[in-house]
Amino acid sequence: MIAIEVLDEAAEEQLSDILIETVAGGGSVSFMHPLSRPDAEAFWSGSLAAAARGGRVVLGAWDGAALAGTVTVLLDCPPNQPHRGEIAKLMVRPSHRGRGIAAALMRRAEAEAAARGRTLLVLDTASEDGAAGLYEGLGYQFVGEIPDYALKPHGGLTGTRIYFRRIGAAG
Repeated sequence: MIAIEVLDEAAEEQLSDILIETVAGGGSVSFMHPLSRPDAEAFWSGSLAAAARGGRVVLGAWDGAALAGTVTVLLDCPPNQPHRGEIAKLMVRPSHRGRGIAAALMRRAEAEAAARGRTLLVLDTASEDGAAGLYEGLGYQFVGEIPDYALKPHGGLTGTRIYFRRIGAAG
C-alpha cells in the first residue's frame, strides 16, 4: 500500500537516493550524471528548507519504509502570480514504476496546491523520454515545445514540452 505524505528533512537521505538513481537512469531533472551525494543532499537540504518556509511542498510516496517517489510543488511565485504553482522533480524509482505512483503523486500535488489557493499549475518535461503521456493523461494541456532546452544527464541536448492545468475552483 502506497502512502503519500508531505516530507521534511527526515526524508533527505532517501530523497537524495531517488535523485541520484533518476539522474543515473537518464531522467532529465536538472542535474548531470554522475550526480554526487553531496550535491544531491545540498539540493534537497535547500528544497526542504524552502518547504519549511512555505515556498514549496515536497511530497513523497512511501512503500512501507521505502520512499518510492516524490514530486514538488513550487509556490514561491512573483507577486503578480499568487494563483500559480509549478510542478517540479516528479521522480519514481524504476523498481516502482508502472504502479500508478506518479499519477497519485500528481493528484496529491494538485490537491496541495489548490488547498494553498492555487488555481493554475504549470510544468515542463523533456521532449525525449519525458512524462508527456502521463501529464496529458492527467488533463494537462500542451502549450508548446522549446528545442535544445537542456542537456540530458548523459550528454546531448533535448527539448522541453510546456504544459498547464487549471485546478481547484478554476479547474
